[in-house]
Amino acid sequence: MTKLSVNINKIATLRNSRGGNVPNLLTVAADLQDYGAQGITIHPRPDQRHIKYDDALELSKVLTTEFNIEGNPITKFVDLVNRIKPDQVTLVPDEENALTSNTGWDTIKHRDFLKEVINEFKGNGIRTSIFIDPDEKMIEGAKVTGTDRIELYTEAYAINYPQNPEKAIAPYVKAAKVANKLDIGINAGHDLNLENTAFFAKNIPQLLEVSIGHALISESLYLGFENVIPMYVQRLS
Repeated sequence: MTKLSVNINKIATLRNSRGGNVPNLLTVAADLQDYGAQGITIHPRPDQRHIKYDDALELSKVLTTEFNIEGNPITKFVDLVNRIKPDQVTLVPDEENALTSNTGWDTIKHRDFLKEVINEFKGNGIRTSIFIDPDEKMIEGAKVTGTDRIELYTEAYAINYPQNPEKAIAPYVKAAKVANKLDIGINAGHDLNLENTAFFAKNIPQLLEVSIGHALISESLYLGFENVIPMYVQRLS
């Protein structure tokens, strides 16, 4: 079964908008696990506008499921991840002031850099994943870096799914087959939601994990976390 990792950045954004500690990030993370989430994802950014580096350190003490930290591997980020040693680190090529992740790595252009960073993380026993577009050459480049997994960037799928699901998913199926052939694990994320997740999971061979945040948090405003988490788990089973 494909695992569900819940990105809790938006909870931190809500907390930070008023200062203080409401909602309590640690409590939300613990509750999400109790409701059935199989992992928690955070994406600390250099300006710490949502998840703060201190949050990452505190979360590592209370999580009982998989902990995935994603971000651009600048020195401060690398030091944080090596200190925490989460289950997985996902490398994302964000610009410093990016509103959200909006592109995958060029694994050919940045091969040597990625290889160096990945070797360091794997030397500390941390599973690695690279955020990547569904491009065969980029996946082949990812293999050279030594990464354990890739995370397919699914925004294009989510945008095109309402008009033509089969056409929307076709590049991802092709990409997944290449990754399977190269023995690279497959994760996915970005704009997956209750409407499009089941079709994606059903059609992507050996999909190991999805990371879902913005849509899940938004849907939960109406339906509640305790209802939404099992709904996602059912779609991924």
